[in-house]
Amino acid sequence: MNSDSKIKLEKRMMNLSLCGSIAFVLVEAIMAYVTHSHSLLMDCIFDITDLVMIGPFLLLVPLLYRPVTERRPYGFSQVESLFLVVKYIVLLVITLQLIWDNIKYILHGGHEVDAGQVAFFELGVFAGCLVVYCLLYYYSRRYASVSIQAEMYNWKLDVISSLGVALAFFGQMLFQNTSHDWITPYIDPVVAIAMALILIVEPIKIIGRGVRKLVLFAPEEEVMNEIRSIAEKYMQTCSYTIEFLDVIQTGRKTWVEIYIDSPNDIITMRSLSRIRDGIREELKKEFDQVYVELIPNLPE
Repeated sequence: MNSDSKIKLEKRMMNLSLCGSIAFVLVEAIMAYVTHSHSLLMDCIFDITDLVMIGPFLLLVPLLYRPVTERRPYGFSQVESLFLVVKYIVLLVITLQLIWDNIKYILHGGHEVDAGQVAFFELGVFAGCLVVYCLLYYYSRRYASVSIQAEMYNWKLDVISSLGVALAFFGQMLFQNTSHDWITPYIDPVVAIAMALILIVEPIKIIGRGVRKLVLFAPEEEVMNEIRSIAEKYMQTCSYTIEFLDVIQTGRKTWVEIYIDSPNDIITMRSLSRIRDGIREELKKEFDQVYVELIPNLPE
């Protein structure tokens, strides 16, 4: 798939996510106000934060496909990494604040809501989120950047969390007018905290990965081993050896520099070109935008 096709497909997917987010934010905000449910409020605030970040990213997408230059050796890839770090730091702070607020509600006797209203509403949200996620998944089979993967993860969490909230409040309806009725005021804040703890995992992971990319650290050992294994397979055809492997990942781009040595001190341009092309084509199956350079290791 060429760059123009990727841009069009990515914009289509981001617009789909944007429209879906706007629709759900509006209905969740209305229902959170009507029911005074902290579970709905938490979900709504999370979606609002994600929605605010989608708009600027749509303007950034075309820049991510511009070629690298001497002035911008990494293009705009680090802007994407910075964008994701900022986005998930905001989500992390909001999530932690909501956890603390609901802990205080639990300590002060809980919070009563209309379980039936929340349960049936969340069941409808579950169905809507599932439709959006399935559409994104359908398009992502053709192409999915790191940002699209992040959006899909958010919608996947919405699917799981909305179903979980619906089941929890259906459960609350069973406790009403029974000897366990004392539990009902605590279900809404407990569900809100449970949702927050689930949602908090991915922001922490992405912030860690994003910071590594911003400071240009090498990727995880698993990624390094995968790249080394592919490179060594092609090096063996000419008996070359890898002296040093330098890998940089930032945004959706991956730069691979391989310093090589030859047992007879003979390295031909034709062999370098063939090996580089083979490594690059195989890495393209795993990485979005990948650049490969083979560099003879000169003696000091």
